[in-house]
Amino acid sequence: MNILGISAFYHDSAAALIKNGEIIAAAQEERFTRIKHDPKFPENAVKFCLKSSTLSWSEVDAVVFYDKPWLKFERIIETYYSVAPRGFSSFYSGIPIWIKEKALMTRLLHQFIPKTIPIKFSNHHLSHGASAFYPSPFKSAAVLTMDGVGEWATTTISHGYDTQFKTLREIRFPHSIGLLYSAFTRYCGFKVNSGEYKLMGLAPYGRKSSQAVHDYKTRIKNELCHIYDDGGIWLNQSYFDYLTGLDMVKTKKWEQLFGFASRTENMPLEQHFCDLALAIQEITEEVVLKLAKTAKSITGEKNLCLAGGVALNCVANSAIKRSGLFDEIWVQPASGDAGGALGAALAYYYSLKNTRTVLSTDSMKGSFLGPEFSSKEILERLDFHKVNFINLQETQLCERVALLLDEGQIVGWFQGKMEFGPRALGARSILADPRNPEMQKRLNLKIKYREGFRPFAPSVLSEDSRTYFSEGYDSPYMLLIDHVKNSLQNKKPSNYDDWKLNDKLYFNRSSLPSITHLDYSARVQTVNYDTNPLYHKLIEAFKAITGVGMLVNTSFNVRGEPVVGSPEDALRCFFNTEMDALALGEFLIEKKHQKNETIEFFKKSYRSFTPD
Repeated sequence: MNILGISAFYHDSAAALIKNGEIIAAAQEERFTRIKHDPKFPENAVKFCLKSSTLSWSEVDAVVFYDKPWLKFERIIETYYSVAPRGFSSFYSGIPIWIKEKALMTRLLHQFIPKTIPIKFSNHHLSHGASAFYPSPFKSAAVLTMDGVGEWATTTISHGYDTQFKTLREIRFPHSIGLLYSAFTRYCGFKVNSGEYKLMGLAPYGRKSSQAVHDYKTRIKNELCHIYDDGGIWLNQSYFDYLTGLDMVKTKKWEQLFGFASRTENMPLEQHFCDLALAIQEITEEVVLKLAKTAKSITGEKNLCLAGGVALNCVANSAIKRSGLFDEIWVQPASGDAGGALGAALAYYYSLKNTRTVLSTDSMKGSFLGPEFSSKEILERLDFHKVNFINLQETQLCERVALLLDEGQIVGWFQGKMEFGPRALGARSILADPRNPEMQKRLNLKIKYREGFRPFAPSVLSEDSRTYFSEGYDSPYMLLIDHVKNSLQNKKPSNYDDWKLNDKLYFNRSSLPSITHLDYSARVQTVNYDTNPLYHKLIEAFKAITGVGMLVNTSFNVRGEPVVGSPEDALRCFFNTEMDALALGEFLIEKKHQKNETIEFFKKSYRSFTPD
């Protein structure tokens, strides 16, 4: 039975294909169109899924959309009715679009899908929950989903057992931990629905024991929201403006509450924004932990599955992990709306009483579910662009790249199937030496062209994780944090909290400075030979030279651009940054060996991206 899942028309459109319950292929539309968070129907992702499985449309049994448009339309209408006459102009201009995209969704989808194929609709949070539970290594588990909003639900607690899935509790719009976090994302000058991870990365620059952070948390709890013991949350709508879709916050009221103006993207990051980021991060962790306790209490389960956009907050995930509430937690690597495409297909498949096979790891195949390219396809692009390269066997490639990394060079790594989800996991990555104290600055400013405060993640051999990190968690999808071992840390000066942000940024915090965040944390990816043998071999080769079984791993893209999807994308990004080398399949390209006309061609063809 072949089922195609679709998410579209909000952000992070994607398609996923399952065959008799097995996950065959999945990809985000942005990787094909090069439009970050592309919301359009995932036409290219659908074509990829069908092509990769050698299926024609006639062999597809059903297409499942990731939410129920009529329920979402109902929520929009009721919301505007509740605040009328405010928001009338927005309502008037938006109603034709809503009718087309929400009320007439079947007709819209059949513009892309043959009319002979049935289209089904899944509940938004069921799609999230199914994407977390069914691929997990658990026969039964509590399931917690948290995001901005689906149809009505913003948070759900469910119970999964074998093929059965039952929602037990939910929080409904407009009350939402996801929307609260997004409101602070907006106030601190980042883009909603894409900049939340920046806010998380900024939080450690806050002064943890300071009076400022304490005061901000008090004001948030007294004025903006009320948090219940079971993790329920109530938001004071007099401070928010998202009910009518005009803005996330009522800026003047927030400025009066916190005592400083909201930030725009080009403004410098002052200490009060760092302190505010820490305050909302700690409150988010508090809410998530209370929700996890409730999930444990009402399900009695020893395992927990997580999905929804808030589940990409690896610091909050780790708070659950450290709490010991559950024996194991498993987070869907594509936790955002893209993963809803996969969950929709799985939810429908198991609603038909099909049997489920539980694997000892998980059934996501390392999340390597996207397009891959043959040596012949790569070679055609290299020859077309007259790129100089050397062709290396697998062992030679790993040894040569490891040597380059040890020399302080930065290497693009494009291998095998593309990752599904927002994290680069060693298929579409930019790699560097974690020992180099200049690497974070160089990667941010010269390669990624992004804010200097942004941290970088380590890819560590799974068998070596405890050598470097205090807990040594298994974290294959980079969705948990750990802390660099005390023995590797450099102590902060006593007046460290009084330093300016940039001075803090470049303080050498450990013997692995380029992956150690201000609080000595790191967003760890543990690399297992079974799921990514080539990447594992590369890190082993680096360890053989340096004694360190770890690399810096960041996504293969620049700020505002989606992760590269094709060899052409990789070449374009490589030649327009200060990367030193590119391992494109079995072909190694070093920039110093390229002709000027080749470099100039790619620079002329490279469009500028809107900062995310």
